[in-house]
Amino acid sequence: MTVAIGQSMPECAIPATSGLTFSSASAKGKKMVLYFYPKDMTPGCTAESSEFRDNIEAFSKANTLVVGVSRDSLKSHDNFRSKLELPFELVADTEEKLCQIFGVMKMKNMYGKQVRGVERSTFLFDSNGKLVREWRGLKVPGHVTEVLQAAQATT
Repeated sequence: MTVAIGQSMPECAIPATSGLTFSSASAKGKKMVLYFYPKDMTPGCTAESSEFRDNIEAFSKANTLVVGVSRDSLKSHDNFRSKLELPFELVADTEEKLCQIFGVMKMKNMYGKQVRGVERSTFLFDSNGKLVREWRGLKVPGHVTEVLQAAQATT
């Protein structure tokens, strides 16, 4: 079962950077942006994460927590976060629990071969923990601005 608009995220507990554990209660009274990306240190993922970093003050003013998710290890996330100076946490979904909850695992073409991977996707939850918007199979340019505008318009 995947989370649909108007639903809350099912309970989960997944390791995140800074020694934290990510769960559906992580936002507690705040809006939350959960963005899924394929791989640390790749060009598109670096650009997307950097845009979220560069707009973090505006997200904070909109009472919105930003959280990145990929299947990379905590060690990889720590390196990625440090290198890009990301001011938000990254979730190490190595067992694909969140990926399954949000239905982001897809067959993709990579250098002419079919591979199973994370479809770049973003989900916005309101301050009551309900999913209000989703973006799937997105392109990085302009995406963070669109998510920010949606967060600012959401209660």
